[in-house]
This record gives sequence, structure tokens and C-alpha cells, in this order.
Amino acid sequence: MKHIAILGSSGSIGTQALEVIRDNPDRFKISVLTAGNNGRLLIEQAREFKPLQVVIGDERQHAEVRSALEDLGIEVFAGEKALTEVVQLPSIDVVLTAVVGFCGLRPTIAAIKAGKDIALANKETMVVAGELVNALAKKHKVSIFPVDSEHSAIFQCLQGEQGNKVEKIYLTASGGPFRGKSKEFLSTVTKGQALQHPNWVMGAKITIDSASLMNKGLEVIEAKWLFDLKPAQIDVIVHPQSIIHSIAQFEDGSMKAQMGLPDMKLPIQYALGYPDRILNSFPRFDFLKHTEMTFEQPDRRTFRNLQFAFDAMEKGGNSPCVLNAANEIVVQAFLDDRLGFLEMSDIIEKCMSEVSYIRDPNLEDFIETDTETRKFASQLVTNY
Repeated sequence: MKHIAILGSSGSIGTQALEVIRDNPDRFKISVLTAGNNGRLLIEQAREFKPLQVVIGDERQHAEVRSALEDLGIEVFAGEKALTEVVQLPSIDVVLTAVVGFCGLRPTIAAIKAGKDIALANKETMVVAGELVNALAKKHKVSIFPVDSEHSAIFQCLQGEQGNKVEKIYLTASGGPFRGKSKEFLSTVTKGQALQHPNWVMGAKITIDSASLMNKGLEVIEAKWLFDLKPAQIDVIVHPQSIIHSIAQFEDGSMKAQMGLPDMKLPIQYALGYPDRILNSFPRFDFLKHTEMTFEQPDRRTFRNLQFAFDAMEKGGNSPCVLNAANEIVVQAFLDDRLGFLEMSDIIEKCMSEVSYIRDPNLEDFIETDTETRKFASQLVTNY
């Protein structure tokens, strides 16, 4: 029996993780649930799974959630600071970090320092502070199990390959809803169009990132730290069918791919259940129903965010932190109808060129960089 804490239980990854846990009551028990501002769903989840503690990020909802769970004896906390405290609960074995954005960094670090294994769905943690996180994981003898479908694919391909050198990895990308479109087309796209992903059901922020290829860019940086790779060992290939989730190529030229229908419950289950593969009733892939698999080079000139991510990875230091913070600001501005689709890249580029560069940042440097970048990006959004 593994005791699980889910940070972000009301989001897409969190709710799918609860489906996996619901189907495997003999393997998993919920110890902690947290949500940002969806107190009503958090209450429903807590009443079903009966964790020891819950956290609601929005402090205004604290009294409501506490009152609704009082009869079950569940401890209820509120606010960002509480996230870093509940992950240290002695009963927790694995912390699933399913919150979106920079806000996942501190609780993930707190969990690692408390000796908890991490099922990582918060890519920003590794994008911003991968070197620091890896050092802490090694110091505290903690495992990090990737949940993103692409990184889970690489992780699965590397099983049994200890000692065999990886020559390159290929992260596959669907290309999003605007694959093959021109800058002229993208200059007029709407929020509604950008939120229509062809293959995956995800939260709004990640869906927009997928449309702009920033999501793939962040995954590139995350892969560098998860698998100890050099930038030249990472490539992106557009695979519109999303059947091959990623590929590992070894120094003898042979390649291993992890394949399957696009369903996030599979990588979630693999991360939570590792090293076991757990029997499930997920739909199975049928080759005769999927007779075409195609591949293309991504268009980095039109979708500049992917190139920005490669540039940030090459430069290192706090550059990925700047990239991530600027992106979080512009995506929210786009979702609020305050910025056009292509204008997001304009602001990210300006932030990367003008925010102070730090070659060897520590945690406080990352926090200060994040704050500085958000302020600068917000000013640029206002001026557009």
C-alpha cells in the first residue's frame, strides 16, 4: 500500500490520478489532497477518499471547506505555505505534484527534503531548478518518476538499459491545433481556437502552451535534467497521431519507443505504481484502426517559443526561469483576451533579452528572477 499526496487534485492530472487510485484501492491510499480555488470539488474528493489533511489555496474558502469536512475529522489548511507543510506528513510515500506553474517548486523541494518520492507532473520544477532539484533528490535518496507522457515514455524506454549510452532522445509533439499554419493565420486566432487540442484533454494553460509549442519547449528543458542529457542529445519530432509518445536512441543506432493511445492515466499509473505495471481496463491500441503514423520537423520560425526554450537550455543559469515566468504571464493575458497569440512570443523574447542573467543561481535567485520577470512581463502586456 502506497500513501499518496496529490498537489492539485482538482486539475486534469489530479482528477485522473484519483480515477487510477479509485480503481486500485488495494494499492493506493490518499493521505493529502490540495486544490487551488475549487473548494467544492475538493470537498467532494475528500469525502470520498478521506485523506488525513486537505489544503485549499484560496484562503477565503477555508471556513467553508473546514465546515464541510468537520464530521470526518479531516484537518483543513489554507494558503500557499500550507502546501510546503502537508507534504512532510510522515505517512506519505509519494507526492504527485500536479499543480501548474512555478508555484509547484517550493512544495516539491519540501517533499524531497522530507524524503518523499515524487511523481512529477509539474514540469516547471525541473525547467526552473532542475540542477538544484536533482542534487536534493540525490542527497535525500529520493526518486523522481516523470508523469508527462513524453518523459514517462523515455523513462520506460530506459528500463533495463543501465550502462547503455543514450545517443539521443526524440520527444514527440502532436503539433497542436495550429500545425502547419502561417504567421498570418496565427495573428488572428482566438482563445477558443487555441483551446481545441486535437488529441489531449488538458487544463487551459497547458493547452495554450501546446498550441504555441511552449509546452514542448518546457519538456525539452525538463528532459535534460530528468535524464542527464546534453542539449545536442534532445530533439523534437512532430507526430500528429500521438501514438508514439517518445523515443530513445542508443549508441548502436537501435531505438525504443513507448506507444499507446493518448491517455494520461497510463503514465500516472506507471509513476504511482512503479516498478509494477498494474492491470487496468484502459482502451487498447489496435493497429488496424490506426494505420498511419507520420512525422514532421517542427516549425521553429513560426512557433518561436520552441526555439526560445532550446536557447534558454543552451544558455543555462536563470534563463529557463525567465522563459517560464514570462510565459505564465503572457498565457494568462491571452486567456484574458488582453494579448494576441503571436504577441505572447514577442513579450517572452523581450524578457529573455532584458531580465538580469545569473549564471549560477540558488533558490533565492530563482524566486527573485521569477518575481522580476513577472513584473516586467506584466508591464509589457499593459503597454500592448
